[in-house]
Formats: sequence, structure tokens, C-alpha cells
Amino acid sequence: MVLKSVAVLWMCIQAAFSAKNVLFFAADDMRPELTCYEGPDFPSPVHPPMHTPNLDALAARSLLLKRAYVEQALCSPSRTALLTGRRPDTTHVYDLVNYFRKVGGNFTTIPEFFKINGYVSAGMGKIFHPGVASGHDDPISWSLPYYHATIYWETNDNSWRAIPDEDLQAKPLVDFQIKEQALKTLRSFSKGGAYEGSPFFVAVGFHRPHLPFVFPESFMQYYPNNSIRLPDNEYAPDGMPDVAWSDYGELRNYGDQAKLHASGKINTSLPDDDVRALRRAYYSALSWTDSLIGEVLSELKTLGFDNNTIVSFWGDHGWQLGEHGEWCKHTNFELATHAPMMVHIPGLTDNGIVTEQLTEFVDLFPTLVEAAGLGTMPLCPDVSKDVQLCREGESLMPLIKNPSGPWKDAAFSQYPRDQDNTKIMGYTIRTDQYRYTEWPKFTYAPEYKPDWTKLFGMELYDHKIDPEENKNRAKDPGYESIAAELSKKLRAGWRQSLPPNQGL
Repeated sequence: MVLKSVAVLWMCIQAAFSAKNVLFFAADDMRPELTCYEGPDFPSPVHPPMHTPNLDALAARSLLLKRAYVEQALCSPSRTALLTGRRPDTTHVYDLVNYFRKVGGNFTTIPEFFKINGYVSAGMGKIFHPGVASGHDDPISWSLPYYHATIYWETNDNSWRAIPDEDLQAKPLVDFQIKEQALKTLRSFSKGGAYEGSPFFVAVGFHRPHLPFVFPESFMQYYPNNSIRLPDNEYAPDGMPDVAWSDYGELRNYGDQAKLHASGKINTSLPDDDVRALRRAYYSALSWTDSLIGEVLSELKTLGFDNNTIVSFWGDHGWQLGEHGEWCKHTNFELATHAPMMVHIPGLTDNGIVTEQLTEFVDLFPTLVEAAGLGTMPLCPDVSKDVQLCREGESLMPLIKNPSGPWKDAAFSQYPRDQDNTKIMGYTIRTDQYRYTEWPKFTYAPEYKPDWTKLFGMELYDHKIDPEENKNRAKDPGYESIAAELSKKLRAGWRQSLPPNQGL
């Protein structure tokens, strides 16, 4: 018995030393405005050269997902879906209030999974949506106390602010503090550290480029005023149903924006100077985030962890920067649902792999599990509220072997609306060529079901000829058969769009 116990212990020690670590980056409100996305997958044709050298370098040694889509373009629903591997109609999280363990089920999360499997899981910044929406950062997911930074500069007075670099010595920005905590945490796993030899799952969640766009003033050098242009489509899509629109109250509520008395109504706009200033500030905040990620990756290499650490990066959803006259997220448009995601797996993606296949944020959980050598996750049954560990996405590992091989033929997203005291849920699918959306009446608890017989709008955008989604063709006679086919696919749901050979 003693010999057997020693053998088991030795096997556990060996497994711990051979386990791949995971460095898990998240950015808030970051659309794919990165140089590595330039081309048809870039969010807008009107932009200055982007300064994102660190994420571009990571992309060059990662599986770069050019067409990754979120389950819902809002922080908590999107993050909850990614972190549990389940979609909003399973987690029942559609807002910034409800906590999935209370309204959906006691689902295992990504950091919790690695913690259960012998990793030390550490979180900092914004990973889950903070506060009540996550039971205050889902304590069960973490081995170490969760870290939040001190707020000095990020207030609701101004939608953006460039802080003189010298003023940040005594009072650093939130994301600088998070970066410093990340460096400190990684060092604790190195030689002489408190957790030397332990496999780690370290989650680093940066707040920018979320509003307010606050960043060191020096980052404006990358975006001179004469390089900033207005969007080329400052008008709502032709034929867009009203229900598709968001009045971008999140932006209008900032003190400087409130003074402009913008209504947020369809086909209204902000002053040109304000639009340019906001766009410049967003770009600068994004490049600031890129620089911080670069510092953490540099420390990972210095400590000797880079050859045995999986590195993932994602932005929690897209963002509208005045295109269509629209701002923020809160819609089902391409600009809101399309977000950056990449995964570096040492030895497998070192030379860089790019895929144009349609992928979804729920795909990341099973990918990390498989990449770390911890087996595979089962597909969730139709009703999974009592199943702690399962997935509603697909492992991306097959795309590493064949980035253009057989794969799912649609990505699914959704967004809720409340119109004239009627609950509505906009369901949208992105196929290779089209985005199709229906806005049915929706019943919340306990059914959580759409009523497809009561529609408040339909949208169909042909990305082959209209990549900016400027014309809704849902009622165009020339698209009648296409709309019918896409409607059938949308209502059939994500299970019917799984890759070949996946059990349903």
C-alpha cells in the first residue's frame, strides 16, 4: 500500500511538472482594430495605421481567429458565455445583474476547471463582470485572492482623457496596476517564489479600451489629428427595423457628452470634432492596452515560462465608433458581435496559423482544456442546468491541423430589447456570406423561449457586396429564397450548425 501511494504521488508530481501553464488575457470593448486583422476582417475601412505591435507579434505565433463572434455584445453575458462554455439561453445571463450560478446552474468555469485539476488559479482586473453579476468575481474559480486596482483617473466626468505621463507616477492608471500585479503573480511561480513548481492559470483582464478612454498622453503620438477620419457611413442601414437600434446611452451619460444633448436617435449624429476625438482616444487606449500585454509577455519569457505556457487573448465584444451613427455595443451588427481572439500553444502554433472559419467565444473553453492535455469536454445535452461540466462550443484544435477544414457553418449571437413593454430577443447568425437577424417576442423565466410567430423585425445583410451592412435586404424580392433558408437555419439553432461528425 505504501509503495502504491508513493507511486501515485510521484505520478501527480510528474503531471504537475509537465502540465502546460495558461496565461489568459482579456480586454474590454476591444474590437478587432489590430494590424493583424487588416483586410476584409478589419472593423472599418476608415482608420489610421494601428500601433499594436505586441498583439500582432502574439498573433504571428498563434491560431488567429479572424472571424470570431461573441454570444452577446455586452460584457457580462459575453464573458459568462466564454467562461462557462455555454450560451446566454443556457446561462440565462442577458444583463449586468444576474449571476449564472443563481439563474442558470452551478456551471464549472475555465479558471475553476484548472483549479480543480491542480493548477493555482489567479485572477486580476476584469475577467468576470465585477459585482453582483458574478457573485463578486466568482470566488470559487480562484485559488488566490482576486485583485482589483485602485481608481484614480477613470471617472464619469469625461468620456476620454489623455493623462500627462509624469502625472501617472504617483497615481497610476488602473490597467498599469493590473499589469504590475500580473508581473508579481508570474514571479511567484518562478524559482524562489511562493508557488515555485506549481502549474498556473493566470487571468489578466484589462479595462481599456472600455469607456472612459483614459490613457497616458504619450500614446496619442501614434494617431496624429490629421490621420483621424470620420466613418464613411454615418447613417443607419437602409431598411433597418427600429428594434435593431441602440441609443448609446452608455456614451451619452458621460459628463462631456451629456453637454452636447445628443438624442441617440436613428440617423442623428455627434459633432464631427467629437467623433474624431472619440475615435482618436479609442485608438490610443487600445494601443496602451497592447503595450501592457507586451510587458506581461516579456516577463513570461524572462522567467522561462514561454515555452510551456498557453497564451490566449480575447476582447469581450466589438464596439461601434460612429459607423451607422451608432456607438458602443448593445446591437447585433457585425461591428458589435465580431471580436478579436487568438490562442498560442507552444509547439503547435509557433509559426502562426490563420483561419477564416466562423468561430465563437464558447469554443475557447474546450480548446484550452484539450491544449493543456486535460482531455476533452462532452457536448451539453439540450437541458444542462444540472450538468456542471459540458460545452456548447467546439474545440478549435482541428483548425490548427487544418485551418480551412470542415467546420461549423454559422456563428450565433443574440441581444435583448424591451419595446413598448414587450420583451424581445434579437437572434442573429453570421454565415460565410450573410448576417441574418430576427427579433421575436421573448418569454423569460421559467421558459426562456422565443415566439417565432411574433416578429418585430428582420434583417439580412449581404457581406459579399455590403461588408459594412448598409442595406437591409430582408424584404428584397431577390433575396426571398435566401432569407427563407437563413430563417430556417437560425430557428434550428446552433446544434444544427456543428461541424461534421459531431454528435447531436
